[in-house]
Amino acid sequence: MIYRRIIKPILFSLSIERAHAAVLLLLRIIGRIPGGRWLLRKCYAVEHPALEREVFGRKFRNPIGLAAGFDHNGEVVRELAAMGFGFVEVGTVTPKPQPGNPRPRVFRLPKDNAIINRIGLCNKGLERVQENLRKPHDEVIVGCNIGKNTATSPENAPTDYLKLFRNLYQYADYFTVNISCDNACNESSSHARAQIMRILDPLFDFRRGQNQYRPIMLKISPDMPDEVLDEITDILLSTPLDGIVATNGTHRRGELRTSLASVTKIGSGRMSGAPLTARAIEIVRRIHQRSGGTYPIIGVGGLMTPEEVKAMLDAGADLVQLYTGYIYNGPGFVKRICRMLVADAETTAAQS
Repeated sequence: MIYRRIIKPILFSLSIERAHAAVLLLLRIIGRIPGGRWLLRKCYAVEHPALEREVFGRKFRNPIGLAAGFDHNGEVVRELAAMGFGFVEVGTVTPKPQPGNPRPRVFRLPKDNAIINRIGLCNKGLERVQENLRKPHDEVIVGCNIGKNTATSPENAPTDYLKLFRNLYQYADYFTVNISCDNACNESSSHARAQIMRILDPLFDFRRGQNQYRPIMLKISPDMPDEVLDEITDILLSTPLDGIVATNGTHRRGELRTSLASVTKIGSGRMSGAPLTARAIEIVRRIHQRSGGTYPIIGVGGLMTPEEVKAMLDAGADLVQLYTGYIYNGPGFVKRICRMLVADAETTAAQS
């Protein structure tokens, strides 16, 4: 209630990037105050056996994660976990720092509970992320979303991914290979099997020589046709790939409440939020069915209510990630979802 009436109007009065920077700054400050993270846990975290999940050999305290794009550089992992998330995915990380596209580049569509962004993988680069993740995680499960620098040609993309994978291997719990990385990507070629395998094979080769096993997930676009989606699922079935993250934002616009003139004025970019919900759940269900439900799926895209999170889990997702839903609903959203999942589990147990 306080968030909706006071905090949200203040944050939404700022540009989305300024609001995001303010939140990150506040979290860093809280993290440095003795007892700060403890207070966050008391306010926002829900602990219950019914929430626990074991996925790719790791125990998650709950299935609700924060998607890449919020903590680009791994600066506030412990603070975000204290706010109730079962895991945090940092990035997208690129080998070299890059400032991203010219501003303005992120836009709210409040009538549609959506965001359009064309940031362009803005991050401080491998060395800064490595420095941040080298610090103790307090047993927080951390995923690392990796991509190529915008200036790197598609032919040299495998080198970027391998450099990130090798240098961050000991600091992350799993990796997400982002092939639908930014607005410069040609998805018709980036989602082709040959290009995907050119990126994945060196990662598999490196992992075989390590003492510790790091799962490799593949993040895909919601805009691909179903036949391409099936081809990617077949890669999952026929290679050492561990799972799929579905999905990224969409370039499609569809029917929106926001006026066509306003959307046209914004221009290009990936849209996330409520307009993506149905397609994201549909894709997760299709991958789950085609793979026989035997491979991990992280469902992400348009999860704006606890009921939609449950629908995503029911469709076959083992874990879910929030982003736009978290921005619109505020810091209590994870707690609401977890409480609903606990209540649902208790109801099911009582009926059985």
